Amino acid sequence: MSDISFNIVIEETSNMNDSIYDLLLLADPSQKIVDEYIVRGKVFVANYCGNVVGEYVLINTRPETVEVINIAIKEEYQRKGLGKLLLKDAISRASMDGAKVLEIGTANSSIFQLALYQKVGFRITGIDRDFFIKHYDEPIYENGIQCIDMIRLSMDLKENL
Repeated sequence: MSDISFNIVIEETSNMNDSIYDLLLLADPSQKIVDEYIVRGKVFVANYCGNVVGEYVLINTRPETVEVINIAIKEEYQRKGLGKLLLKDAISRASMDGAKVLEIGTANSSIFQLALYQKVGFRITGIDRDFFIKHYDEPIYENGIQCIDMIRLSMDLKENL
């Protein structure tokens, strides 16, 4: 595996082109929900050789608390360390902006994401039961499992500096 992370540039953007929007919808299939949170948050994109290969969105949820609300990497670039790179960038930016807690949520079926988030230092804090049933019109399946519950994780940024 070649380490492409040395050539990745992560920057904030307000230009929601098709490439970025496709990635947002890869992580969250509801266009309505994506449209609601991208206006409230900051969108960061990972560029590799001039192409957008990943993104994440940060929103302020409570005082001193920020959430990674969406994170995605183009399929052909997955499993190359970019998810960890994006999360570390999100941790750094949230810390620099004065946040004390960083949160993230994922579906009960998101096995690889759940492992990655814990490897980076997030800890499970709760379960939002029936989240995907209540907030999405169509059933979502991942890894052969229906997305039903949202697994909530958080990180104390003071401990992770």
